[in-house]
Parts: sequence; C-alpha cells; structure tokens
Amino acid sequence: MTETTMTPLVGVALLIAIVLILTQRREKSITVFLLCCYTIPLGQVLVLGPLHFTAMRILIIAGLIRRATERASSSGGKFPGGFNPIDRMVVLWSVSASVVLTLQWMNVGMLIHELGDFLDGLGGYLVFRSLIPDSETIQRTVKVLATICIIQGACMINEQISHVNIFGYLGGAPIWVAVRDGKIRSAGIMGALYAGTFGGVLIPLFLWLWTKGQSRMLAGAGLVMATAMAITANSSTPLLAYAGSFLGLAFWPLRKQMRLVRWGIVGLLVSLHLTMKAPVWALINHIDLTGSSSGYHRFMLMDNCIRHFSDWWLLGYKYYDAWGWDMWDLCNQFVVCALTGGLLTLVCYISVFSRSFGALGNARKAVDADRGREWLLWCLGSTLFATVTAQFGINFMAQMLMCLFPILACISVATFEAMRPVEAKVEMPDDSHLVSVPDLIGP
Repeated sequence: MTETTMTPLVGVALLIAIVLILTQRREKSITVFLLCCYTIPLGQVLVLGPLHFTAMRILIIAGLIRRATERASSSGGKFPGGFNPIDRMVVLWSVSASVVLTLQWMNVGMLIHELGDFLDGLGGYLVFRSLIPDSETIQRTVKVLATICIIQGACMINEQISHVNIFGYLGGAPIWVAVRDGKIRSAGIMGALYAGTFGGVLIPLFLWLWTKGQSRMLAGAGLVMATAMAITANSSTPLLAYAGSFLGLAFWPLRKQMRLVRWGIVGLLVSLHLTMKAPVWALINHIDLTGSSSGYHRFMLMDNCIRHFSDWWLLGYKYYDAWGWDMWDLCNQFVVCALTGGLLTLVCYISVFSRSFGALGNARKAVDADRGREWLLWCLGSTLFATVTAQFGINFMAQMLMCLFPILACISVATFEAMRPVEAKVEMPDDSHLVSVPDLIGP
C-alpha cells in the first residue's frame, strides 16, 4: 500500500476520538478507545512516506501521549498496582520478537514494518494497562466489550441474510461475504476467524456481568450476540474458543483442586503420546466442528515446527513455507512466536499466560471467603483459558491483540486489588492492643 486509504468520514471520527481520549477521565477513555478499535476497519490507513498508520495505531499513539502527560497514580506509579511480572513478560516478549525479526531480515523495510508492529503490540498493551485503573473500570470495560459484540453480532447475522458486510461500505473491509462448502462465513470488521473467536472468548466476562446483577440487559444481549458471532463465523476455531469458555467455567466447583487437575491433564497427554500411533498433537487433525475445517493443516504446521526445532530456536526461521504445501499460513499463534522470534520469544509469550494464571490462582486463594471477587477472578481465568485454546487455530493479529490486552490489564488490576488487603495486614499490623514489656514487669 503506497497511498492513504482513509476516508473523510473515518478521519473526522478519528479526530473526535483523539480529542475525547486526551480530555476525558481515563476511566471513560477506555470506552472511546475500544469502540473505535472495533468499528474502524484496519484497511483505513494514513500513509506518510514509508510509514503506515492504521486508525488503531493512531489511537494507540493518542493513548500513549495521554499517559505520558498524566501524573503517576498513587497506587503504583505509571500503572495501577505497579509494574508486575505480567508487565515484564509482555515487555520482554515484544522486544524479543521485534529484535529477532529485524535480525532475520536485515533490511530497512522490515525494520519500519516491525516498528509499527511493536507500537501495536507493546504500545497497545501500555494504553490498556493505564486506562484500566480499578475494578469499576473493569466493569466498564466488560460493558464496552458487550456493546461491541452486540454491534458485530448484529452485522454478522445480517451477512447471513443479505450476503453483504456492512463494514465494507466504510472502506478497508470486503463488502461481499466469503463462502466455504456452501456455508457463509460472516466476517464483521475482523474476518470470520477473528470475529468469531472474539465473541467466543468473552462469554465468561459477560456471564460475570450478568451474575453481578447490574446491566443484566446489556450482559444478556452480549451473551446472545457473542454466541451469534461464534456460530455465524462457521469455523471450528471460534466454536473451540466458545467451548473453551464453558469448559473453564465448568471447573468452578474444583477451583480448590486445580493443581490436581493440571497434573492430571499433563499425565493424560503424556499417556496419549506414549500409546497413540501419531504424536499427541495429532489430535488437532481430528477437530472439525463445521465439516469444512482444515485441522490437518494445523496439525502439519505444529508438527513441522516441532520437527524443525533446530532451524528456528535461535533467531526464528523465514523459509518455513518450504516445509510443505500451505505452510506459509501460520494459523497458530505459538508457531508464529517460534518462527518469527525464536525460542526466547516463545518462552516469554508462554510466560505471559503462566504468570497471569499464577497471579489469578494466588489472588483467588486470598479472597477465598469473598465469593463475588472469587467469581470475577475465575471468569477472568476462564476467558484467558479460552484465549489460549483459540491460539492453536489462529494467529493473533492487531485487533485480536486489542482483545487480549484488556483481559491481561483486567487481570493485573483484579489480582492487585485482591492481594492488597493481605499485604496491608502484613505491612501495617495493628499493635494498639499490645502491652509493652515494662508494663508487665512493673516499676
């Protein structure tokens, strides 16, 4: 793309959004930021010489400017709760991925491209981390995500009826729908795989909003439309993400025995690997929830990645398309991290999730007597579990990262607030009732 494709209508809307992000309270800015990310197609681009600025990228820059000019919060400096292990892993993952990919290609074009991706990744995360300061904003964020699903779900249902994608009229998205094996794959603003997955992973958060007893109409509509998004996408990955959401929620009664559950899953996978004729990851080949899925391709992609470990472990590998037919299509986020960033990037990326699950587990134990807060933490964990499940079927492009990052930011805030009472008791014990040694001994 060498020319600007941003329409005047989108340009005006973007200017209004930037003003609102820079002037409103940050608890309200999250509403504007998220709504614009999911109503303006990525194809709307402002080109300035060799630099390409999508609408989302411009919004991220506005969010970073806002945070840079704000005073640090009293609860933890630049970020609510302080700079935690999840933040560190996100930074390491982003930096490692950018450095390794630039070294792989060693040309100016890739350097400029990677700087843009670095801004989308780390920049987007920092914006969400700063715009979600407390539990009240977590609830606001979930409401905005529900609103987005209502808009996207309605448009995707309309695609099934009219065979037209309304977002195509904005420019930057196809107007006509895609069809596979006679089934219409509704795309919305993100594309069928991504839009369906977006709805599928957010089910636990909408259920939490419903059980809170507030905004039940919005939460119920979000549940219905998120379900519609997963179904009308007509793809296995969104349905797998949708199932992953409910599977995570189903373990709620066993929340105090999760260590046993985790080791049981590990033992089951090892047993299957030892007894199956094919490796255990060949199970991906048998996942077909729509009758038209490409499970074999996803299996071969993961299989080739594991078998060619020596090719990519240090600095990734850019000739993976030579591994076999259709291997250029990296529809697995973990494989993407491995082949574009090497082993260090993959480890850092996996650590983002392991640190998040660990923080959620510790926080849940700290609020064991508070069912409401415990339920929020569990729903966040279920959403994260569904996200991990989905990543075995798709790569996370910019708009899907804008779904992952608010989840991580909400986890950081929720776990910080859950652990804060415990830390307060340790740091500031109440010693007013204690009797001094001289008083006991007497004069």
